[in-house]
Amino acid sequence: MFSLNVPLPPAVGRLAETLRAERSAFDRVRDRHTLVCKRFGADDIADASTPLSRPDAFSRLHEDLRPLLADTPPFEVAITEIDAFERPASGTGPVVYLAVESDALVRLHRRLCAAVGPVPAIEGDAYVPHVTLARGGSPDAAERAVGGLDEPIRWRAHTLDLYDSTFREVAATIAL
Repeated sequence: MFSLNVPLPPAVGRLAETLRAERSAFDRVRDRHTLVCKRFGADDIADASTPLSRPDAFSRLHEDLRPLLADTPPFEVAITEIDAFERPASGTGPVVYLAVESDALVRLHRRLCAAVGPVPAIEGDAYVPHVTLARGGSPDAAERAVGGLDEPIRWRAHTLDLYDSTFREVAATIAL
């Protein structure tokens, strides 16, 4: 699977590190933080009659994204609070995350879903832009972690990263 991600500024990593003690009450703590705009599976890339190798699938996806992103200007993003999904659509809960506000990101997500199709239960109308910090553990721990930030983290996204989940790395960066 591939995903199109919004690169995060260093301030997000610093914030996550300051919250490490609170996250120790969870089963899994994320050390790599991402802000997913859209996920892409093999069915989104290859037509049903022709299976593609991973490098070919990546190349096709990269080329298919160019026209879809061609008129996308850089956009504003803000992390404003820590929140939680009590019962996430997939995986164990609760999930504690950094809440992201960006109307432009949501519009881009919807545009990509209209072109490619959403991943059921987590994209389309169910899409909540966020940066996961931790998952699993008690609902009480999640409730204690939730709250506003003293200062929101704001930045302007000028690029998007095409992330390869198999290798857990950015495979390409696309300028806006």
